Amino acid sequence: MDEKMPIASVTDFFKEIIRDLHTSLYLALGGSIDEETLNWSSQAVELASTGIKILILLAVLGFFYWLANYILRQSKTKIRLNDRRTKIARSTLRYVWIVASLIAIMSQINFEPETIKATAKASTWAGIYYVLWASSGQIIHKVLQHYGLNASIEQLLKNILSVLLLVLGLASVMAQFGFDIVSLVAGLGIVGLAVGFAAQSTLANFIAGITILLEQSFQVGDWIHINDNEGRVVLIALRTTHILTRDNITVIIPNSNVASSEVINLTSKNFIRFDIRVRIAFENDIELARKEILQVLSNTDAVLNRPETSATVAEIGEYGVFFIVRFWVKPAAVARIPKIKEVLQEEIKIAFDAANISTPYPHMRLLMPKDVDYPIATKPFATTTQVVSGKGSLAKDE
Repeated sequence: MDEKMPIASVTDFFKEIIRDLHTSLYLALGGSIDEETLNWSSQAVELASTGIKILILLAVLGFFYWLANYILRQSKTKIRLNDRRTKIARSTLRYVWIVASLIAIMSQINFEPETIKATAKASTWAGIYYVLWASSGQIIHKVLQHYGLNASIEQLLKNILSVLLLVLGLASVMAQFGFDIVSLVAGLGIVGLAVGFAAQSTLANFIAGITILLEQSFQVGDWIHINDNEGRVVLIALRTTHILTRDNITVIIPNSNVASSEVINLTSKNFIRFDIRVRIAFENDIELARKEILQVLSNTDAVLNRPETSATVAEIGEYGVFFIVRFWVKPAAVARIPKIKEVLQEEIKIAFDAANISTPYPHMRLLMPKDVDYPIATKPFATTTQVVSGKGSLAKDE
């Protein structure tokens, strides 16, 4: 007898759980808790009636959605809609159809009128922000194209605007359901302030990156010289700028350092001038040397014919006559400038050798007079001695 009591209590416990689930399901289907017995047949009839109403409403809404799409396809050429605008229009119609179907279902399954009204308002705000987000990219592209700004700024503004529209859209939707948006925004502001203090260097690099993108002092593909680094700009990110050197090494520089340093953009114009120095002996003909130098420049593919090259005497030094050779190249050749200079110096040396033009080196040459007896007679140098005292001076010549 005592052993059967625990088994009976456990059985009653599970029966009570099943009874509660049964009642909860009945109430969920629209039954009343005041009824003494659960009339499942009447609830089944009511559920079927509600389902038929929902299907009829969905069919009507589906027909209007199909009709609107048909009209859009037929009038696409008449109103001159491009593919992008047509896609936006279809997405808008699909969104309206989904929202209308949701509200129709909610109205048939005993949702509170205030909830249905809030859902309709929230859906409207969400649709407005979706249209703004979908059309913002094209608007930004046209504005930046009008002012001649690059693609990096376009992507930056698109990301910022997308985040802004997302935050505002969520705030507007949540406000329709009674959320306190002011407190939420204030909390986010405090969190943002704390994050800003914790990441001051990152924030400084971020602001500097935006400044670099807006000023456009250099762009991706330009060859720049900054501090001790020189190379091609391969990436301008929000925090860093990446430079690829001639040695195929990527140098990553924080944007705050870039913004506060002197940056030399070597490829900002259509052509760039460089120079090398060449030396000939005093005895050589300057015009002949100039002719040979200019001939070498004209035979070099990387050197431009216009603007004209030049080879002028820069200095008459201790060991020869120094030429400064100036030549122009295109921006694409800047990366090969050291190689171009080396080739030019080699070709000029070969041309000088062929024309019997010597390249002097530091040396000392002694010139002796002719027709004299050796050794040359010398005489002692005259000297002067001067004694200085407190009262006067005495000079003596020897």
